[in-house]
This record gives sequence, C-alpha cells and structure tokens, in this order.
Amino acid sequence: MISVENLTKAYGIQVLFEGVGFKINPRERLGLVGRNGHGKTTLFRLIIGEEAPDEGSIIIPRNYRIGHVKQHLEFTEDTILLEGMKGLNENEKGQAWKVEKILSGLGFSREDMYRHPGEFSGGFQIRLNLAKVLASEPDLLLLDEPTNYLDITSIRWIERFLVSWPHELMLITHDRSFMDKVITHTLGIHRNKLRKIAGSTEKYYSQIAQDEEVHEKTRINDERKRKEIELFISRFRSKARLANLVQSRIKTLAKQDRWEKIEKIKTLDFAFREKPYLGKYVLTAQDISFAYEPGRRLINGFDITIGAHDRICIVGKNGKGKTTLLKLLAGDLNPQRGEVIWNKGVGLGFFEQTNISQLTDARTVEEEILSSHADVDRQTARNICGAMLFEGDHALKKIAVLSGGEKSRVMLGKLLATPVNLLLLDEPTNHLDMESSDALLAALDSFEGAVAIVTHNEMFLYALSERLIVFQNEGISVFEGGYQAFLERGGWGDEEEALKEAPPDKEDSKLNKKEFRRLRSEIISERSRVMRPLEQRRTQVEQAIEAFEDEINDLHAAIHAATLARDGKKIADLSLLLQDREKAVDALLDELEQVERSLEEQKTSYDERLQLLVQPGDGDVRYSRN
Repeated sequence: MISVENLTKAYGIQVLFEGVGFKINPRERLGLVGRNGHGKTTLFRLIIGEEAPDEGSIIIPRNYRIGHVKQHLEFTEDTILLEGMKGLNENEKGQAWKVEKILSGLGFSREDMYRHPGEFSGGFQIRLNLAKVLASEPDLLLLDEPTNYLDITSIRWIERFLVSWPHELMLITHDRSFMDKVITHTLGIHRNKLRKIAGSTEKYYSQIAQDEEVHEKTRINDERKRKEIELFISRFRSKARLANLVQSRIKTLAKQDRWEKIEKIKTLDFAFREKPYLGKYVLTAQDISFAYEPGRRLINGFDITIGAHDRICIVGKNGKGKTTLLKLLAGDLNPQRGEVIWNKGVGLGFFEQTNISQLTDARTVEEEILSSHADVDRQTARNICGAMLFEGDHALKKIAVLSGGEKSRVMLGKLLATPVNLLLLDEPTNHLDMESSDALLAALDSFEGAVAIVTHNEMFLYALSERLIVFQNEGISVFEGGYQAFLERGGWGDEEEALKEAPPDKEDSKLNKKEFRRLRSEIISERSRVMRPLEQRRTQVEQAIEAFEDEINDLHAAIHAATLARDGKKIADLSLLLQDREKAVDALLDELEQVERSLEEQKTSYDERLQLLVQPGDGDVRYSRN
C-alpha cells in the first residue's frame, strides 16, 4: 500500500496540488483524471522519484516495486524476444512463454519476435518497453496514455490483461471507455485537490458536478441569510430592548464563514463551421490502390462512396493503411490506380497527426487561425483561440513554444475557422484530455456534414459510427453498420471469444444518476415545503416587533407629554397600553427565537440528508428518510 500525505507541488506561481493525500490499497486499480497541465504526469514522476514534492511525503513500503514505461529507447539484445525477457524477475528468467504471450497481445507476430528491435518503428519500440514492464509484474504499475501507441486489437487485449492485474495500478488515458472498463477507483485532480472515489469516471464527474452545484446553492443561500442578519442588525440596533438579540446576531455574523464563489473552469466548447451542401454524396473512391513498396500493396482495389451525412470510422491494426487511406481520400496522396472524385461544392477539413509540422513556428496562435481562411477576421480568430483554450495573451504565444497537445488544439482551431462539409480526422484525441475528447465528440455529433475518422477510442466508435472501414486479415472492407453491430457479427474474429463483455454491474450508472436526481429533488422540495412557512413566519414576527417598537416609542413620547400636562388619567391609560405592547413584544421575541431554532434544526437536518446523498463515499447513491 502506498500512502500520499499532505503533498504540495508547484512550478513558480502555478500550483498543481496543495496539501493533498490519498492511499492506494492492495489490488486497487486507479484511473487518474484531470485536465492537461493540471499535474497527472507530475504525480507519476513524484511517485517514481523523478521529482521531489515541495511539501509532504509519499510513503512506499520496503521492497515495493514500481514499474513504468520508459520513453527512452535503448535496447541491448539482438531480438525482440530476448529484449522483452530482460523484464522478467530473477526467478522467472527462463520463462520465454510469458513474454511471448505479452508481445503477441501487443501486436508482435511470431516472426517479429526474432527480429532486431532497431527494425521497428518508434511506436512498436514503445510497445516493447511496455511488454518489459508488464512481464516484470511490479507491485504498482504506472501507465501514462498507453493506448496512444496501440491499435484497437492490442487495446482490447491489454484491457483484459489489466482487468486481471493481480497488483496495484494507476492509469492515465484520454480514452474514457478503456479507463472505465479497467479501473476500480477514480482519482481526480480538480481545483488543486485530489479526490478518490470508488467507481467509474462517470460517477466521479457526476459527483464533482453535484458537489459544486450544492456548494453554489449553499453559497447563494448563505449570502441571502447574511443579508437578512445584516438587515435585522440595522433595523434593531437602536432598540434597547433588543440589544441582546442584536448582539447575538453580530456574533453569529462574525463566526459565519463566507462561501467563495466557484470559479468556472474553461473547457473546450466549440462547433465546426459548416459549409452548405445540397448533394447526396461528397466523395467517391473507385478501385483505388496504393503501395509504398513494390509488391506490397497496403490498399488494393478499394471502393467507397461517402454520403453527405455519413459517420464512418476507420479501424484496424497499426501499419495496415488507415492513415494512408485517409491521405488518399484527402488528396494528400495520389492513388497508383483508380481515382478519388470529390463532388462539386465539397469543403474539406483534414486533421492528421503529422499536420502539426505545417504550422509556422514564427507565427502566433492567432496568426495561424487568421491564415486558415480568407474571411476570418481578428475577432473571429480570437473567439476560436478562446474556444481552443488560448485566451487573452495566450493567443499571442508563438507556435515554436507550444507543446504537442497545444499544437493539436491549434490544428483543430484552424479546422473550426474553415467552412467544411467533410471532415477527415486521424486520431484527433491523442493529445486531448478526457474533457476535451468529450467536447470533440459532442461537436462531431452535432456536425451536419460527413465525418470519416481513424480512431481506436471505443467510446467514439460506439457513439459515432454508422459505417466502418475495416482493415483486417490483410484486406480492407466496408461494414454497413455501427461498431456494436460489427462486434455482434464476429468483430475481430478469434479474439472476440475471449472478449465477451462482463455482465453489467447490478447498479446501472445512468439509473443511479436518475435516481439521484429524483431523490435530491424530493429532499429539496420537502425542505422548501417545511421551511417556507417558518421563514414567512419569521418575517411576519420581525415586522410585528418593529411595528410594536415604533408604537412603544410613540407611547413613551405620549406618556412624557401627559406627565408634563399633569394628566393622571391619560398617564394611567397609556401606561396600561404600554405594558400590553411590551408583553406582546416579549411574546414575539420568544416566538422569534423558537422559529429561528426550528429553522436552524431543519437546515442542519436537510443539509445532512443532501450530504449523504452527494458524498456516499463508495460511489453509490445512499439515502435515508430517518
């Protein structure tokens, strides 16, 4: 078990987290979530000792092994298999079968295992480092965006592998579907704090939203009550008979903490700029073929017609031609046989990973957006910069100083500036965090034109796909249907048998959310019914007290005048009336204290019930009427 206590880390004035703590218990699999730049990778570095915290400690048991995938590519063995076996523990040095199984799952063929590591691309070399870590079976496995280097079949394999991982795991990934299938707990970095809950990312984000909604409503209610107390003090400060009550209010106000207004966190929020198109089809590919090497065609005699509103997902193993096909459809490559025909009036938006090299280092973000299309003015460019999280002076940052993720956002911004009715996208989520991926999915869902996207993100596949282009068994085919239908009809072949979906949780998260809202609405409605009459009565009593106090002041003045006039009868009558009014005020003061005590008791009771509902601790909705 690892224990993180009172941890603080900052870079200059940017505080990532402050005074945070959590524990990783035996066999827990934690999904670490948070926006880009908020400290996820930094937390990993702190755990493995690559960086030191500013304050606090990370307590690691003696002989507890932590494994992570090294980005440094340095291999000493002659074959993939021998290099992979370097990851085995001392007591397993001869168990080549264990490494073969992992390498096979990560996409290496039997022939690949006897090739030199230097013959492979950087992505496959990272997979080799991943295989070495998995083979070592550390007590805690740290994985930072492992799916970025894997294709869909390898992702589905490692998903099963991690679900049965016998030790502890911390996972960072933008692929929410992958994370939710693997993890037992979600650990989130939010507003410089860390929070751990049992359950999925959906439960975590729902709970955060619910907590902040309750916080904001409590703040508004607190401000209203503060103003009421201040008004009471102002109205009755000069009344001698109410001095004790006024002083009590002043002390209450002094003790009362102010609830700070929650600052809105900016997130990607955008829509693609659509170019009107009245045709039925946008593009036709006829008998297209392409090869980088003679005699080894990636694409051979492929045909497809893309409709004006199609949602096409392109799936398959890496290196089989998915990106090449997208480049052929976009016109970046010319087919060696066949042709690609764009219909008149088609406006293309093309996003591809290497496109960031087309950005000009000397330009600012704003200048790059301005260069996207002739009719983009400075205000429009600034608006798009803001939508891509380059607000204010950040829009004036030079491209040269941006990170890979920031450059990807600039490329997305350039797409937003261009009127399009056909989007061709190659792994657009690779440098986006989970929230930004959700925003992209929403933008694509509302886009009226056609979309063809290369993605391994199963959340996108399930949500978007209406047709699939599938690279499989050394061929390419079109599947007329969505991803769920594809899986139900055989999907990825033999691996599907091992990938039967686990039975759903007894608890359905959507039903939980619906149940939560119903129960919360029920509590709030009941609170309103109970407290509204008390609040109304409090106002009536305060107004009655004020009226009686004014009358008492008038009676004192009248008695003083009668005394000067030596009118004994009038003095007696006024004195009786004064006693009556003072008794009435005393009774009203007693009632006011009782009403306020009842209001405070009811408020405490309903706050506790709402707190139980919002912060259950185990991720489930809990509710008690007692």
